[in-house]
Amino acid sequence: MSAEPKQAATVLLLRDGAPGLEVYLLRRTKGMPFAGGMTAYPGGGVDPRDGDTEIGWAGPAPAQWATAFGCDERTARELVCAAVRETFEEAGVLLAGLPDGGGVVPSVSGNDWEEQRQALLSRELSLAGLLADRGLVLRSDLLRPFAHWITPPVEPRRYDTKFFAAALPVGQEARDVSGEADEAAWLSPAAALAELDAGTRPMLPPTSHTLGQLTAFPDVAAALAGSPPDPLHPISPRFEETPEGRWAVLPDGTRIRLAVPLPS
Repeated sequence: MSAEPKQAATVLLLRDGAPGLEVYLLRRTKGMPFAGGMTAYPGGGVDPRDGDTEIGWAGPAPAQWATAFGCDERTARELVCAAVRETFEEAGVLLAGLPDGGGVVPSVSGNDWEEQRQALLSRELSLAGLLADRGLVLRSDLLRPFAHWITPPVEPRRYDTKFFAAALPVGQEARDVSGEADEAAWLSPAAALAELDAGTRPMLPPTSHTLGQLTAFPDVAAALAGSPPDPLHPISPRFEETPEGRWAVLPDGTRIRLAVPLPS
């Protein structure tokens, strides 16, 4: 019997750099139980408290996100909150702002912010508690739905992951702060994929595929306006082994070479 996939959220954090559109990428430490050594975006599993209804909220309501991702409203709330929480935990970037259109919080880099980020990581503090303490609201309008991937049934560890796109807020800086990565970098999608092809930046199929989708956009504004780049149907690949290598085969027939062995 295959494992039930856990709900998860991941965020393609974007900025306009010298070469054009850039995305923030983390290389997970090799000892991680899932995707160790792989390049990925900030993200992770849903915390049950991400569904807290008292979270201050601005932007598209959970019902609208539920429609976008084909899930119930509570799950949608959890996913959006997980996206915001994980981006703060893993990149030190907070997609939140003052209520009543007061703008995005400009900086979250002081010692007091770091104490609260650590409390989030240890689960001593919930996202709702952080926002309430700061008098802030979650800014769901800063996020866009981008993709939806489900780990194949043959995998022992499975995730039902919703991918979001978001621009790096003005005044904030992404920082490698999570302890779950041994490298963090801003790269153009094309540069990251070139390193994948050269064998120096292994990544799982959802990462390489979404990077390929990003290459169509010249800048952040175009990426956000064009999200999602394809109809948001869940993608669950199957695995195939040929004399030429190991592949993940998508429902539309697209084949992605695997950088890791097939599950046994």
